[in-house]
Amino acid sequence: MTETPEKPLILVVEDQANHRKVLKGFLESKGWRAALAKDAGEARKAIKKKEKPAVVLSDLKMPGTDGIELLRELKQSHASLPVVLMTAYGTVESAVEAMKLGASDFLAKPLDFVELERVLKKTLDSASREGDEWISERGEGSHPLIGKSASMEAVYKLIAKAGPSDAAVLVLGETGTGKELVAAAVHAASGRHEKPFIKVHCGAIPEDLLEAELFGYEKGAFTGAVREKPGKFELADGGTVFLDEVGDMSAAMQVKLLRVLQTGEFDRVGGTGTLKVDVRVVSATNVDLEKAIEEKRFREDLYYRLNVVPISIPPLRDRREDIGELVLFFLERLAVKNGRSMPVVEEAALKALVDAPWPGNVRQLENLLERTLVLLDGDTVRSEDLPLKTL
Repeated sequence: MTETPEKPLILVVEDQANHRKVLKGFLESKGWRAALAKDAGEARKAIKKKEKPAVVLSDLKMPGTDGIELLRELKQSHASLPVVLMTAYGTVESAVEAMKLGASDFLAKPLDFVELERVLKKTLDSASREGDEWISERGEGSHPLIGKSASMEAVYKLIAKAGPSDAAVLVLGETGTGKELVAAAVHAASGRHEKPFIKVHCGAIPEDLLEAELFGYEKGAFTGAVREKPGKFELADGGTVFLDEVGDMSAAMQVKLLRVLQTGEFDRVGGTGTLKVDVRVVSATNVDLEKAIEEKRFREDLYYRLNVVPISIPPLRDRREDIGELVLFFLERLAVKNGRSMPVVEEAALKALVDAPWPGNVRQLENLLERTLVLLDGDTVRSEDLPLKTL
């Protein structure tokens, strides 16, 4: 009998008891589970429990440690844990500060529960993607990418050259190769590194909501727009917007994106005034954009705007000499995550991993290693412990 996967756990940090109760009821009505904390102290205890929350939903203004300080702490200790902030004092300045510190999103009170549901679904979807990414936690200043193969050294050189410029960068590669990490490395190497790095997964957002997500909206712009909300470009002013899966954009959205790239100008949905920002765009896709242009699915002029500096990430099968280093890195990190000791990998097991086809690339390697570690009896990984038949 197959076990039903646990519903996502959302930690609500809110000092008002009645608000906590209402949020708990709403979250459970949508099929999620809720853990409650009245302040940052209780939130810290909840995060130290065996089951970590999938998302933290925190009030901004609380007695003692406020939401911004809690966000700052969590990004130090649990960098991959998504945090969504809520506040009755919603301003663009507060939102920019929150996004710069790593908040996944920002909601104004009184809450629009339709918007809350949308933001949480989007955040959970992004977290599931990023949780599979090969993110290094080897300390400040070290390169976030792993591998010493010639093809990865070429990637590092392109990042070092393109990063300090303001040129648009297009990251190309198969699913699971680590395109988001390259985008983050480009931002970190730029003069914008102290400004926000804001990610948008274009393929995960319905077409009718993508414009509002990117450019924001005014109060009354559509049903449910009970207050204005800045978009990702506005929040990233001075920094970088990373557009993942840009090849999935509709023709109408391509026109609007082209305008921003050409002029830095855009309009909020329902707005009457034009806004101007200084934003660098890094985009990524696993779509063959040249073929999409031939088939009239992607604008040629937008392609040239996005593709000033292309960076292609090699698939794992083309850099097998990096697999040993990746295996050791992942096992060390996954052992900490799962409360296990670091296992020894037999030579035959390592050879089997190096020789495997890896259609899902580095993401698939990490997934397989975590499954192996969780089910492992003892402290040695043998070739028979590896579920390689699933590849």
